[in-house]
Order: sequence, then C-alpha cells, then structure tokens
Amino acid sequence: MLDERRRLVLLGLAFLILLILSYFENVIFFQTLDTLFSNQLLAFFTVFIHNVTVVSLILLGMTFYVNLVVQDFFKGQKYEHVVLEHPGTFAIVFTILIVFLSILRASTLIFGAIDIGALPKVLVVSAPIGIIEGYGIYLTIKKALSRTISLKDLAYIYSIFFIAAVMEMSFIRLLM
Repeated sequence: MLDERRRLVLLGLAFLILLILSYFENVIFFQTLDTLFSNQLLAFFTVFIHNVTVVSLILLGMTFYVNLVVQDFFKGQKYEHVVLEHPGTFAIVFTILIVFLSILRASTLIFGAIDIGALPKVLVVSAPIGIIEGYGIYLTIKKALSRTISLKDLAYIYSIFFIAAVMEMSFIRLLM
C-alpha cells in the first residue's frame, strides 16, 4: 500500500515538474518559430518533439488520474469512476477540446488574434493534420484511461505524430 502511494506521489511530482518544463518549452517554441522555420529539418524535428511532448504529458496526466481513482484517493465522491467507465466518450470530448484550442492557438499565431472571419479558413487548412493528431490524442487518452497502453501502442501513437509532423511541414512549405 505504501509503495503504491509513493508511486502515485512520484508520478504526480513528475507530471507537475514536466508540466512546468513544458510551459517553458512552449514559450520558447512559439517565440522562435520564425527562426525555426528557416531550416526545414530543424523545424520538422522541433514540431515532432513538441507534439510528442504534448501527447506524453497527456499520457502522464491521464495515468496519474487513473492511479488516483484506482487507489481510492477521492473517498466519498460520486463521479470519479465515470471517466474510467467511459474512456472512449471522455477521450472524444477531451480530444475535441484539445484540437479546438490548438486551432485557436494557430489562428492567434497567424493573425495575431482570434479572427472569427478567418477561422473557417484555418479549420480547412488544418483539418487533415488536426484529424491525424486528434486520432493520436484520442488513442492516448482512451488507452491510458482503460489501462491498456503498451509499448507497441506508444510506438504507434508516436508514429502518428511523426506522420502529422511530416504533413505539417509539407503544408507550411506549400504556404511559403
């Protein structure tokens, strides 16, 4: 029992530390975008690493939540098991939320602010990449919440983000 709680605390601390570090990575990534995209290979690897970091944080966060629920950390609460009982539904909702916020972020980067008039254009351009990345996020969340993720699944998920990075760089190259 103590080892499980210690593991849970260490998992939570790792998640918190990596979340803080990812904030700085995110700031640096978006501040150096112009410089990064001057070198296609560097830009590709940076986009891929950025996406892998995001999906890894999602995986770590979902694993932390699952362990909190499984170890009955939320004693007396009514709804803590709902997410674990319906991992597919939660994964769809969470994925849509992440992809939508990502599109809003891209709109802000392109136009300097969220331009509602240009949003349909951004949606059309980013749809293929959003679908692929959304599928990778969905798989990550569903597998983590249902506690069925394996190394093979993780390799498959990372390969999805590799393909998405190739597509993203191709689209950027076409737009330049």
